[in-house]
Amino acid sequence: MPAPETLEIERKFLVTGDAWRHGARGRPIRQGYLARTRRGVVRVRSYGDRGFLTVKSERSGFTRNEYEYEIPLVHAEEMLTLCEGALIEKTRYRVAHRGHTWEIDVFGGANTGLVVAEIELAAEDEPFARPAWLGAEVTADRRYRNAQLSLHPYDGATWRS
Repeated sequence: MPAPETLEIERKFLVTGDAWRHGARGRPIRQGYLARTRRGVVRVRSYGDRGFLTVKSERSGFTRNEYEYEIPLVHAEEMLTLCEGALIEKTRYRVAHRGHTWEIDVFGGANTGLVVAEIELAAEDEPFARPAWLGAEVTADRRYRNAQLSLHPYDGATWRS
């Protein structure tokens, strides 16, 4: 079994309204996918002024393995030119709500109009308070995974191929 720090337990929801924006500051993210398999992906990301290389693999339920390594930003920017599909462009906001931190991604580029909130949990059954701006859960809908959005962007009403 992998070390606990390599496990990511995450749930994902659509966002309704702008009430979460009060005082929130965002950081730009650009990310792309260097490799995709049935069981995982290799992602490169520039996040503000930092670069990261990440391997994510499938597990079960809301849990995945995640191995993330900081790399020089210049390397991340170069690797982004090697990615397949559209780059994911988004601004990430961190919003505290009743003991948890939500990451809200406001997408731009090919996915303009999509706003998704994610919460990382310590266990799949960990309870959390739902903010009023939280919409439908999309954790199990693979179309909302960033790796899929890079291949099949969301345009607000339908999915493009």
